[in-house]
Amino acid sequence: MSDRIPATTDKKPAPQADIINIHTLSVMVNNQPGVLGRICAVFSRRGFNIESLVVSQTRDPRFSRMTIGISGHPEGLHQIIMQVNKLIDVIHCIEHTDRDAVSKELVLIKVAASSSERTEILQIIEHYNGKTVDLQEDSLIALIAGNTDKLDAAVRLLSKFHIVETVRTGKVVMARGLETT
Repeated sequence: MSDRIPATTDKKPAPQADIINIHTLSVMVNNQPGVLGRICAVFSRRGFNIESLVVSQTRDPRFSRMTIGISGHPEGLHQIIMQVNKLIDVIHCIEHTDRDAVSKELVLIKVAASSSERTEILQIIEHYNGKTVDLQEDSLIALIAGNTDKLDAAVRLLSKFHIVETVRTGKVVMARGLETT
């Protein structure tokens, strides 16, 4: 029996046929305790799973923006957005797509790197416009930012080496043009 802890790079189970792709919601809220819990309860009651979550204070400290990646049954998405919009302390909740918004995420990848492997690992990181943020005698940590497909591809290529661990953010999203997020 292995004591190995699953890494974020471990293969995920195949999505079920009745589950839709991940949808990205942007939720502007009053910066108050308990708001996240109330929003999460709405998703749970409707059978939606939170795939990623990024929360940060806006330029105005009275407000926070939540970017939430969710998956669930397609027919419930509109209802979820309406229910979240009705919650106390929620300013607005909207869905964003690649057509109306820019979305990016970030991954830190720690790779065991012997001197014979280091050059190839660094070439892969450079190809994905990544940066080496830590370099030790036997390992390195790379930072790569971009869309989900780009990060998945970089992790896949680096998987031929010994990935010690990965830490990945959820998406951050911003509406295109002069529209607010």
